[in-house]
Amino acid sequence: MERADIQRIFEAYFEKYKKTEGDRTSWSAFWTEMTGEGVLELNLTKCPEGTTFKIFVDKKKVAEVVGWDAYFETMDGLAEDHPGLYDPDKIFSDMEAII
Repeated sequence: MERADIQRIFEAYFEKYKKTEGDRTSWSAFWTEMTGEGVLELNLTKCPEGTTFKIFVDKKKVAEVVGWDAYFETMDGLAEDHPGLYDPDKIFSDMEAII
């Protein structure tokens, strides 16, 4: 799946499912993907500091990055480190199906 499609889908998902972090300046949306290789959780947060992504593997935070370029770079590395865990075609097709 193309990066532009991933960004468009994740942004639309965020707009539909975002929840406030309490003070109404930060909003987050989570996606959890369970595979035979483990559990991947993606958290997109928008706040005054920018768009932040927190990535968890099996309930352990493995990365926190700011901006889409850093997200894509991090996920490329995660796909290498955890084969079979991150399948963007499946994740973002599923995400698009529910928005």
